[in-house]
Amino acid sequence: MICPDSWVFVAHHNCKIDAIMGGGRRPRDGVTIRDVKDAITAGTVTFAARSGDEIEAYLAQPVGGPAAGGVVVIHHAPGFDAGTKEITRRFATWGYAAVCPNLNHRLAPGAEPDDAAAAARARGGKADDELLDDVAGAVAYLRALPHGPARVATLGHCSGGRQSVLAACELDVDAAVDCYGAFVLGDAPAEFPLRMTSLRERLPNLRVPLLGLFGNDDKYPAPAEVDELDKLLTELGKEHEFHRYDGAGHAFFSVDRPSYRPEAATDAYRHIRAFFERTLRG
Repeated sequence: MICPDSWVFVAHHNCKIDAIMGGGRRPRDGVTIRDVKDAITAGTVTFAARSGDEIEAYLAQPVGGPAAGGVVVIHHAPGFDAGTKEITRRFATWGYAAVCPNLNHRLAPGAEPDDAAAAARARGGKADDELLDDVAGAVAYLRALPHGPARVATLGHCSGGRQSVLAACELDVDAAVDCYGAFVLGDAPAEFPLRMTSLRERLPNLRVPLLGLFGNDDKYPAPAEVDELDKLLTELGKEHEFHRYDGAGHAFFSVDRPSYRPEAATDAYRHIRAFFERTLRG
């Protein structure tokens, strides 16, 4: 829950309390905030994109000490929604400062996620240059936080997976995670609602370790495209680690959709956590 007077959120996986109020007060069972290892703060913020435009975002960070690293969460095509904010909070409980920029803020400020996503699809999705502008601003914002992290990763699902790879080719980041990002190697078909072009020519610029997580029942990207990407990155000498899941298709992380596959998602989060431990923690 969110404590209205302190904005402290406690993920109570193994705790006996639901929330702790601010100001050093002690709850009835005698546990103080210093005793809770996964307490976080979370809420809506704004930051300046690289262009100077103000962008809405959702920030979650641990309480009680500096973050172990930073994560820019790039939301999926359905938008800046509750599911993506939950993912952002998860990373804060792991000890990372995580921020999810609202990629549709310029287009539809204040709109509901579904409406903003529909408006974005109507124009073909997020332009790559604008995406890089927003993510660059998010990276700078994380590093400028009090006790801000020096090392920052990008992570995205669906269209955000492709955009995470794009950012890793073009921006000063330290790691990247691609969760079933489509059209990394080929252009989206003409009938596809989002206009996405191949990143093949950019991949020689990939400058950081890449973790890829894919479902073997997916069509975008299909297993053959994942195979080709794996081969190309190997030929380019790029550090990467791919994991694939039988019985899982697109959006297997999405807990509120029929595509959710808990076993695949749980194992994938295990790999993400180990990857961040290796690439972000000093």
